[in-house]
Amino acid sequence: MAGAAVLLVTAGTLAACGGDSGGASSLTWYINPDSGGQAEIASRCTEEAGGAYTISTAQLPRESAQQREQLVRRLAAEDDSIDLISLDPPYIPEFAQAGFLAPVPEDVAERVTEGVVQSAIDGSTWNDELVAVPFWANTQLLWYKKSVAEAAGLDPENEPVTWDQLVQAAEEQDTTIAAQGIRAEALTVWLNALIESAGGSIIEETADDPADIQLGLESDAAVAAAEVMKSVSTVGGPAFSTAGEDANVTDFEEGDAAFMVNWPFVWGRALAAVEAGTLDQSVPDDYGWALYPRVLEDEPSAPPYGGINLVVGAFSRNVDAAYEAAECIVSEENQAYYFTTNGNPASKASVYDDPEVIDVFPQAPVIRESLEAAAPRPQTVYYSEVSGALQREYHPASSIDPQTVGTQAADLITAVLAGEQLL
Repeated sequence: MAGAAVLLVTAGTLAACGGDSGGASSLTWYINPDSGGQAEIASRCTEEAGGAYTISTAQLPRESAQQREQLVRRLAAEDDSIDLISLDPPYIPEFAQAGFLAPVPEDVAERVTEGVVQSAIDGSTWNDELVAVPFWANTQLLWYKKSVAEAAGLDPENEPVTWDQLVQAAEEQDTTIAAQGIRAEALTVWLNALIESAGGSIIEETADDPADIQLGLESDAAVAAAEVMKSVSTVGGPAFSTAGEDANVTDFEEGDAAFMVNWPFVWGRALAAVEAGTLDQSVPDDYGWALYPRVLEDEPSAPPYGGINLVVGAFSRNVDAAYEAAECIVSEENQAYYFTTNGNPASKASVYDDPEVIDVFPQAPVIRESLEAAAPRPQTVYYSEVSGALQREYHPASSIDPQTVGTQAADLITAVLAGEQLL
Protein backbone atom coordinates (compact mmCIF):
# COMPACT_ATOMS: atom_id res chain seq x y z
CA MET A 1 0.00 0.00 0.00
CA ALA A 2 2.84 2.36 0.82
CA GLY A 3 4.49 1.60 -2.50
CA ALA A 4 1.25 2.29 -4.34
CA ALA A 5 0.84 5.58 -2.50
CA VAL A 6 4.35 6.66 -3.45
CA LEU A 7 3.66 5.68 -7.06
CA LEU A 8 0.47 7.75 -7.11
CA VAL A 9 2.22 10.79 -5.65
CA THR A 10 5.11 10.43 -8.06
CA ALA A 11 2.78 10.05 -11.00
CA GLY A 12 0.84 13.14 -9.97
CA THR A 13 4.05 15.13 -9.65
CA LEU A 14 5.19 14.03 -13.07
CA ALA A 15 1.87 15.00 -14.62
CA ALA A 16 2.07 18.42 -13.01
CA CYS A 17 5.32 19.03 -14.87
CA GLY A 18 3.69 18.37 -18.24
CA GLY A 19 1.05 20.31 -20.10
CA ASP A 20 1.12 22.45 -23.18
CA SER A 21 4.29 24.29 -22.23
CA GLY A 22 6.14 23.45 -25.41
CA GLY A 23 8.31 20.69 -23.91
CA ALA A 24 7.71 16.99 -23.65
CA SER A 25 4.31 16.10 -22.19
CA SER A 26 4.49 14.00 -19.04
CA LEU A 27 1.52 11.68 -19.15
CA THR A 28 0.11 9.61 -16.30
CA TRP A 29 -1.68 6.41 -17.25
CA TYR A 30 -3.88 4.93 -14.53
CA ILE A 31 -3.82 1.19 -15.07
CA ASN A 32 -5.65 -1.80 -13.66
CA PRO A 33 -3.39 -4.41 -12.01
CA ASP A 34 -1.76 -6.86 -14.43
CA SER A 35 1.50 -8.77 -14.79
CA GLY A 36 3.50 -5.72 -15.83
CA GLY A 37 2.31 -5.59 -19.42
CA GLN A 38 0.86 -2.08 -19.36
CA ALA A 39 4.00 -0.67 -17.73
CA GLU A 40 6.09 -2.29 -20.46
CA ILE A 41 3.84 -0.86 -23.17
CA ALA A 42 4.15 2.57 -21.54
CA SER A 43 7.93 2.24 -21.73
CA ARG A 44 7.79 1.15 -25.36
CA CYS A 45 5.57 4.07 -26.36
CA THR A 46 7.71 6.55 -24.44
CA GLU A 47 10.74 5.37 -26.39
CA GLU A 48 8.83 5.43 -29.67
CA ALA A 49 7.65 8.99 -29.00
CA GLY A 50 11.22 10.23 -29.29
CA GLY A 51 10.84 12.89 -26.62
CA ALA A 52 7.37 14.10 -27.58
CA TYR A 53 5.90 12.63 -24.41
CA THR A 54 6.70 10.28 -21.56
CA ILE A 55 4.26 7.90 -19.90
CA SER A 56 4.36 6.93 -16.24
CA THR A 57 1.89 4.44 -14.82
CA ALA A 58 -0.10 4.55 -11.58
CA GLN A 59 -1.88 1.42 -10.44
CA LEU A 60 -5.54 1.49 -9.50
CA PRO A 61 -7.08 -0.82 -6.85
CA ARG A 62 -7.60 -4.44 -7.82
CA GLU A 63 -11.40 -4.47 -7.55
CA SER A 64 -13.27 -2.86 -10.44
CA ALA A 65 -15.77 -1.09 -8.17
CA GLN A 66 -12.94 0.43 -6.14
CA GLN A 67 -11.27 1.62 -9.34
CA ARG A 68 -14.49 3.36 -10.33
CA GLU A 69 -14.91 4.96 -6.89
CA GLN A 70 -11.39 6.41 -6.84
CA LEU A 71 -11.61 7.74 -10.38
CA VAL A 72 -15.07 9.27 -9.93
CA ARG A 73 -13.93 11.17 -6.86
CA ARG A 74 -10.83 12.55 -8.52
CA LEU A 75 -12.45 13.41 -11.82
CA ALA A 76 -15.38 15.07 -10.04
CA ALA A 77 -12.74 17.28 -8.44
CA GLU A 78 -11.39 18.04 -11.96
CA ASP A 79 -8.04 16.37 -11.28
CA ASP A 80 -5.77 17.38 -14.17
CA SER A 81 -3.13 14.76 -13.32
CA ILE A 82 -5.28 12.04 -14.87
CA ASP A 83 -4.31 11.78 -18.54
CA LEU A 84 -5.01 8.17 -19.57
CA ILE A 85 -7.17 5.58 -17.83
CA SER A 86 -7.63 1.86 -18.36
CA LEU A 87 -11.37 1.74 -17.75
CA ASP A 88 -13.75 -1.18 -17.33
CA PRO A 89 -16.34 -0.91 -20.18
CA PRO A 90 -19.50 -0.93 -17.99
CA TYR A 91 -18.44 2.41 -16.45
CA ILE A 92 -17.80 4.19 -19.74
CA PRO A 93 -21.36 5.56 -20.17
CA GLU A 94 -21.34 6.98 -16.64
CA PHE A 95 -17.97 8.70 -17.13
CA ALA A 96 -18.93 10.01 -20.56
CA GLN A 97 -22.29 11.36 -19.42
CA ALA A 98 -20.66 13.09 -16.44
CA GLY A 99 -18.25 14.97 -18.72
CA PHE A 100 -15.21 13.16 -17.33
CA LEU A 101 -13.84 12.13 -20.74
CA ALA A 102 -12.12 14.25 -23.37
CA PRO A 103 -13.88 13.85 -26.75
CA VAL A 104 -12.20 11.42 -29.16
CA PRO A 105 -11.00 13.36 -32.23
CA GLU A 106 -12.72 12.20 -35.39
CA ASP A 107 -9.51 11.15 -37.14
CA VAL A 108 -8.40 9.21 -34.06
CA ALA A 109 -11.76 7.46 -33.87
CA GLU A 110 -11.43 6.31 -37.47
CA ARG A 111 -7.96 4.89 -36.93
CA VAL A 112 -8.52 3.14 -33.59
CA THR A 113 -11.68 1.36 -34.73
CA GLU A 114 -10.25 0.03 -37.98
CA GLY A 115 -10.22 -3.77 -37.88
CA VAL A 116 -11.53 -3.89 -34.30
CA VAL A 117 -14.01 -6.59 -33.22
CA GLN A 118 -17.57 -5.27 -33.03
CA SER A 119 -18.13 -5.91 -29.33
CA ALA A 120 -15.14 -3.72 -28.43
CA ILE A 121 -16.50 -0.88 -30.59
CA ASP A 122 -19.94 -1.27 -29.00
CA GLY A 123 -18.38 -1.22 -25.54
CA SER A 124 -16.53 2.01 -26.36
CA THR A 125 -19.60 3.84 -27.64
CA TRP A 126 -22.13 6.00 -25.82
CA ASN A 127 -24.99 7.94 -27.40
CA ASP A 128 -23.81 6.79 -30.83
CA GLU A 129 -20.35 8.34 -30.36
CA LEU A 130 -17.02 6.66 -29.76
CA VAL A 131 -15.93 7.91 -26.33
CA ALA A 132 -13.11 5.44 -25.61
CA VAL A 133 -10.28 3.74 -27.47
CA PRO A 134 -10.64 -0.08 -27.67
CA PHE A 135 -7.61 -1.71 -26.04
CA TRP A 136 -8.05 -5.34 -25.08
CA ALA A 137 -11.27 -7.29 -25.35
CA ASN A 138 -12.24 -10.30 -23.31
CA THR A 139 -14.87 -12.98 -23.70
CA GLN A 140 -15.85 -16.28 -22.15
CA LEU A 141 -15.63 -19.67 -23.82
CA LEU A 142 -17.14 -23.02 -23.00
CA TRP A 143 -14.32 -25.14 -21.59
CA TYR A 144 -14.87 -28.88 -21.35
CA LYS A 145 -13.10 -32.14 -20.66
CA LYS A 146 -12.93 -33.86 -24.03
CA SER A 147 -13.13 -37.29 -22.46
CA VAL A 148 -16.37 -36.48 -20.62
CA ALA A 149 -17.95 -34.69 -23.59
CA GLU A 150 -17.21 -37.67 -25.82
CA ALA A 151 -18.71 -40.06 -23.29
CA ALA A 152 -21.82 -37.88 -23.21
CA GLY A 153 -22.08 -37.82 -27.00
CA LEU A 154 -21.29 -34.11 -27.30
CA ASP A 155 -18.95 -32.48 -29.83
CA PRO A 156 -18.97 -28.77 -28.83
CA GLU A 157 -16.09 -27.94 -31.17
CA ASN A 158 -18.15 -28.82 -34.23
CA GLU A 159 -21.75 -28.75 -33.00
CA PRO A 160 -23.04 -25.87 -30.85
CA VAL A 161 -24.40 -27.07 -27.51
CA THR A 162 -27.15 -25.70 -25.32
CA TRP A 163 -27.17 -25.24 -21.56
CA ASP A 164 -29.85 -27.92 -21.35
CA GLN A 165 -27.55 -30.39 -23.11
CA LEU A 166 -24.74 -29.58 -20.69
CA VAL A 167 -26.98 -30.07 -17.66
CA GLN A 168 -28.15 -33.41 -19.02
CA ALA A 169 -24.57 -34.48 -19.75
CA ALA A 170 -23.44 -33.48 -16.25
CA GLU A 171 -26.25 -35.52 -14.70
CA GLU A 172 -25.54 -38.56 -16.87
CA GLN A 173 -21.77 -38.46 -16.33
CA ASP A 174 -22.03 -37.65 -12.61
CA THR A 175 -20.03 -34.45 -13.00
CA THR A 176 -20.66 -30.73 -12.50
CA ILE A 177 -20.80 -27.45 -14.43
CA ALA A 178 -18.61 -24.59 -13.22
CA ALA A 179 -20.31 -21.22 -13.70
CA GLN A 180 -20.16 -17.99 -11.76
CA GLY A 181 -22.92 -18.38 -9.16
CA ILE A 182 -21.31 -16.00 -6.67
CA ARG A 183 -23.10 -12.81 -5.59
CA ALA A 184 -20.74 -10.49 -7.43
CA GLU A 185 -20.27 -8.77 -10.78
CA ALA A 186 -19.61 -12.20 -12.30
CA LEU A 187 -23.27 -13.09 -11.71
CA THR A 188 -24.40 -10.04 -13.69
CA VAL A 189 -22.03 -11.06 -16.49
CA TRP A 190 -23.61 -14.52 -16.61
CA LEU A 191 -27.20 -13.26 -16.45
CA ASN A 192 -26.61 -10.67 -19.16
CA ALA A 193 -25.07 -13.26 -21.51
CA LEU A 194 -28.02 -15.60 -20.96
CA ILE A 195 -30.65 -12.94 -21.62
CA GLU A 196 -28.81 -11.65 -24.69
CA SER A 197 -28.39 -15.22 -25.96
CA ALA A 198 -32.14 -15.70 -25.68
CA GLY A 199 -32.76 -12.59 -27.79
CA GLY A 200 -33.48 -10.07 -25.05
CA SER A 201 -31.73 -7.35 -23.08
CA ILE A 202 -31.64 -6.35 -19.43
CA ILE A 203 -32.22 -2.76 -20.56
CA GLU A 204 -34.28 -2.59 -23.72
CA GLU A 205 -34.10 1.19 -23.98
CA THR A 206 -31.78 3.42 -22.00
CA ALA A 207 -32.35 7.04 -21.08
CA ASP A 208 -30.77 9.87 -19.10
CA ASP A 209 -33.87 10.09 -16.92
CA PRO A 210 -34.12 6.85 -14.90
CA ALA A 211 -37.91 7.04 -15.08
CA ASP A 212 -37.69 6.55 -18.85
CA ILE A 213 -35.46 3.46 -18.79
CA GLN A 214 -37.25 0.41 -20.17
CA LEU A 215 -36.20 -2.88 -18.59
CA GLY A 216 -36.48 -6.27 -20.27
CA LEU A 217 -36.40 -8.45 -17.17
CA GLU A 218 -39.98 -9.69 -17.56
CA SER A 219 -39.56 -10.81 -21.18
CA ASP A 220 -39.63 -14.40 -22.41
CA ALA A 221 -35.86 -14.15 -22.91
CA ALA A 222 -35.35 -13.18 -19.27
CA VAL A 223 -37.52 -16.05 -18.08
CA ALA A 224 -35.54 -18.49 -20.25
CA ALA A 225 -32.29 -17.10 -18.80
CA ALA A 226 -33.52 -17.55 -15.23
CA GLU A 227 -34.56 -21.12 -16.02
CA VAL A 228 -31.02 -21.85 -17.21
CA MET A 229 -29.53 -20.35 -14.04
CA LYS A 230 -31.73 -22.44 -11.78
CA SER A 231 -31.11 -25.60 -13.82
CA VAL A 232 -27.33 -25.15 -13.85
CA SER A 233 -27.32 -24.55 -10.09
CA THR A 234 -28.59 -28.12 -9.60
CA VAL A 235 -25.39 -29.49 -11.15
CA GLY A 236 -23.06 -26.74 -9.99
CA GLY A 237 -21.70 -28.49 -6.95
CA PRO A 238 -22.08 -27.64 -3.25
CA ALA A 239 -20.14 -24.35 -3.46
CA PHE A 240 -21.94 -23.01 -6.51
CA SER A 241 -23.45 -19.96 -4.79
CA THR A 242 -20.00 -18.71 -3.69
CA ALA A 243 -18.01 -19.73 -6.77
CA GLY A 244 -16.36 -17.08 -8.93
CA GLU A 245 -13.95 -17.37 -11.84
CA ASP A 246 -10.93 -18.54 -9.82
CA ALA A 247 -12.87 -21.11 -7.81
CA ASN A 248 -14.36 -22.41 -11.05
CA VAL A 249 -10.91 -22.97 -12.56
CA THR A 250 -9.74 -24.84 -9.49
CA ASP A 251 -12.79 -27.10 -9.69
CA PHE A 252 -12.19 -27.64 -13.40
CA GLU A 253 -8.51 -28.47 -12.85
CA GLU A 254 -8.75 -30.55 -9.71
CA GLY A 255 -12.42 -31.11 -8.84
CA ASP A 256 -15.56 -32.59 -10.29
CA ALA A 257 -16.34 -30.01 -12.99
CA ALA A 258 -16.16 -31.27 -16.57
CA PHE A 259 -17.79 -28.21 -18.14
CA MET A 260 -17.07 -24.57 -17.41
CA VAL A 261 -17.72 -21.08 -18.78
CA ASN A 262 -14.79 -18.78 -18.16
CA TRP A 263 -12.31 -16.29 -19.60
CA PRO A 264 -9.17 -17.31 -21.61
CA PHE A 265 -6.88 -16.97 -18.58
CA VAL A 266 -7.88 -20.58 -17.90
CA TRP A 267 -5.37 -21.82 -20.48
CA GLY A 268 -2.37 -19.83 -19.30
CA ARG A 269 -3.06 -20.77 -15.70
CA ALA A 270 -3.10 -24.48 -16.53
CA LEU A 271 0.16 -24.32 -18.47
CA ALA A 272 1.85 -22.34 -15.70
CA ALA A 273 0.73 -24.95 -13.16
CA VAL A 274 2.15 -27.72 -15.32
CA GLU A 275 5.45 -25.88 -15.57
CA ALA A 276 5.48 -25.38 -11.81
CA GLY A 277 4.85 -29.07 -11.26
CA THR A 278 1.52 -28.60 -9.49
CA LEU A 279 -0.66 -29.91 -12.32
CA ASP A 280 -0.19 -32.98 -14.47
CA GLN A 281 0.13 -32.40 -18.21
CA SER A 282 -2.72 -34.83 -18.80
CA VAL A 283 -5.15 -32.25 -17.38
CA PRO A 284 -4.74 -29.51 -20.02
CA ASP A 285 -4.29 -32.23 -22.66
CA ASP A 286 -7.95 -33.10 -22.01
CA TYR A 287 -9.14 -29.49 -22.35
CA GLY A 288 -11.52 -28.62 -25.15
CA TRP A 289 -12.95 -25.19 -25.94
CA ALA A 290 -15.86 -23.90 -27.95
CA LEU A 291 -18.27 -21.00 -28.29
CA TYR A 292 -20.43 -20.07 -25.31
CA PRO A 293 -23.43 -22.40 -24.82
CA ARG A 294 -26.76 -21.48 -26.37
CA VAL A 295 -29.93 -20.80 -24.43
CA LEU A 296 -32.14 -21.60 -27.41
CA GLU A 297 -31.21 -24.40 -29.78
CA ASP A 298 -31.84 -22.37 -32.93
CA GLU A 299 -30.34 -19.05 -31.73
CA PRO A 300 -26.55 -18.35 -31.62
CA SER A 301 -25.22 -17.41 -28.22
CA ALA A 302 -24.18 -13.89 -27.24
CA PRO A 303 -21.09 -14.48 -25.10
CA PRO A 304 -19.94 -12.06 -22.39
CA TYR A 305 -17.83 -9.09 -23.42
CA GLY A 306 -15.21 -7.65 -21.09
CA GLY A 307 -11.71 -6.24 -21.21
CA ILE A 308 -10.36 -2.74 -20.81
CA ASN A 309 -10.63 0.38 -22.97
CA LEU A 310 -8.59 3.58 -22.83
CA VAL A 311 -10.10 6.95 -22.03
CA VAL A 312 -8.52 10.39 -21.75
CA GLY A 313 -9.37 12.55 -18.77
CA ALA A 314 -11.40 15.65 -19.63
CA PHE A 315 -9.25 17.83 -17.36
CA SER A 316 -5.88 16.64 -18.65
CA ARG A 317 -3.57 19.42 -19.86
CA ASN A 318 -2.14 16.94 -22.38
CA VAL A 319 -5.18 15.76 -24.33
CA ASP A 320 -3.52 15.72 -27.76
CA ALA A 321 -0.45 13.90 -26.46
CA ALA A 322 -2.66 11.48 -24.53
CA TYR A 323 -4.54 10.46 -27.66
CA GLU A 324 -1.26 10.11 -29.54
CA ALA A 325 -0.04 7.83 -26.75
CA ALA A 326 -3.32 5.89 -26.78
CA GLU A 327 -2.87 5.09 -30.47
CA CYS A 328 0.59 3.75 -29.72
CA ILE A 329 -0.66 1.69 -26.78
CA VAL A 330 -3.34 -0.05 -28.87
CA SER A 331 -1.12 -0.76 -31.87
CA GLU A 332 -1.32 -4.25 -33.31
CA GLU A 333 2.20 -5.00 -32.08
CA ASN A 334 1.43 -3.96 -28.50
CA GLN A 335 -1.87 -5.82 -28.44
CA ALA A 336 -0.16 -9.00 -29.62
CA TYR A 337 2.52 -8.53 -26.97
CA TYR A 338 -0.10 -8.01 -24.25
CA PHE A 339 -2.04 -11.08 -25.37
CA THR A 340 0.93 -13.45 -25.40
CA THR A 341 2.57 -12.20 -22.20
CA ASN A 342 -0.36 -11.23 -19.99
CA GLY A 343 -3.10 -13.38 -21.50
CA ASN A 344 -5.39 -10.46 -22.31
CA PRO A 345 -7.00 -10.89 -25.76
CA ALA A 346 -6.74 -8.16 -28.37
CA SER A 347 -9.49 -5.93 -29.68
CA LYS A 348 -7.90 -5.92 -33.17
CA ALA A 349 -9.06 -8.90 -35.21
CA SER A 350 -5.77 -9.14 -37.14
CA VAL A 351 -3.87 -10.05 -33.98
CA TYR A 352 -5.62 -13.41 -33.95
CA ASP A 353 -3.82 -14.35 -37.18
CA ASP A 354 -0.40 -13.79 -35.60
CA PRO A 355 1.44 -17.17 -35.56
CA GLU A 356 3.00 -16.37 -32.18
CA VAL A 357 -0.42 -15.59 -30.71
CA ILE A 358 -1.86 -18.85 -32.05
CA ASP A 359 1.14 -20.75 -30.70
CA VAL A 360 0.54 -19.39 -27.18
CA PHE A 361 -3.26 -19.44 -27.40
CA PRO A 362 -4.53 -22.13 -29.76
CA GLN A 363 -8.01 -20.89 -28.77
CA ALA A 364 -7.37 -17.62 -30.66
CA PRO A 365 -9.73 -18.30 -33.60
CA VAL A 366 -12.60 -19.19 -31.25
CA ILE A 367 -11.90 -16.15 -29.06
CA ARG A 368 -12.11 -13.87 -32.10
CA GLU A 369 -15.34 -15.52 -33.25
CA SER A 370 -16.75 -15.14 -29.76
CA LEU A 371 -15.81 -11.46 -29.58
CA GLU A 372 -17.57 -10.75 -32.85
CA ALA A 373 -20.78 -12.16 -31.38
CA ALA A 374 -20.33 -10.94 -27.80
CA ALA A 375 -22.72 -8.49 -26.14
CA PRO A 376 -21.71 -5.75 -23.66
CA ARG A 377 -23.39 -5.55 -20.29
CA PRO A 378 -26.25 -3.00 -19.96
CA GLN A 379 -24.99 0.37 -21.16
CA THR A 380 -26.35 2.91 -18.74
CA VAL A 381 -25.07 5.69 -16.52
CA TYR A 382 -26.71 3.81 -13.65
CA TYR A 383 -24.81 0.59 -14.19
CA SER A 384 -23.64 0.18 -10.59
CA GLU A 385 -27.20 0.39 -9.29
CA VAL A 386 -28.55 -1.98 -11.95
CA SER A 387 -25.85 -4.58 -11.39
CA GLY A 388 -26.18 -4.40 -7.61
CA ALA A 389 -29.93 -4.97 -7.79
CA LEU A 390 -29.53 -7.93 -10.15
CA GLN A 391 -27.00 -9.57 -7.86
CA ARG A 392 -29.39 -9.19 -4.95
CA GLU A 393 -32.45 -10.69 -6.65
CA TYR A 394 -30.84 -13.45 -8.74
CA HIS A 395 -28.73 -14.87 -5.92
CA PRO A 396 -28.64 -17.67 -5.03
CA ALA A 397 -29.67 -19.08 -8.38
CA SER A 398 -30.98 -22.23 -6.73
CA SER A 399 -33.69 -20.24 -4.92
CA ILE A 400 -35.05 -18.07 -7.72
CA ASP A 401 -38.46 -18.52 -9.31
CA PRO A 402 -37.85 -17.99 -13.06
CA GLN A 403 -41.41 -16.73 -13.52
CA THR A 404 -41.21 -13.99 -10.88
CA VAL A 405 -37.55 -13.09 -10.29
CA GLY A 406 -37.47 -10.71 -13.26
CA THR A 407 -40.40 -8.71 -11.92
CA GLN A 408 -38.80 -8.56 -8.48
CA ALA A 409 -35.51 -7.33 -9.96
CA ALA A 410 -37.24 -4.77 -12.16
CA ASP A 411 -39.21 -3.43 -9.20
CA LEU A 412 -36.03 -3.12 -7.13
CA ILE A 413 -34.10 -1.36 -9.89
CA THR A 414 -36.98 1.06 -10.46
CA ALA A 415 -37.21 1.83 -6.74
CA VAL A 416 -33.46 2.32 -6.39
CA LEU A 417 -33.26 4.65 -9.40
CA ALA A 418 -36.21 6.61 -8.07
CA GLY A 419 -34.46 7.07 -4.74
CA GLU A 420 -37.14 5.09 -2.92
CA GLN A 421 -34.91 2.23 -1.81
CA LEU A 422 -31.24 1.62 -1.06
CA LEU A 423 -29.13 -1.37 -2.00
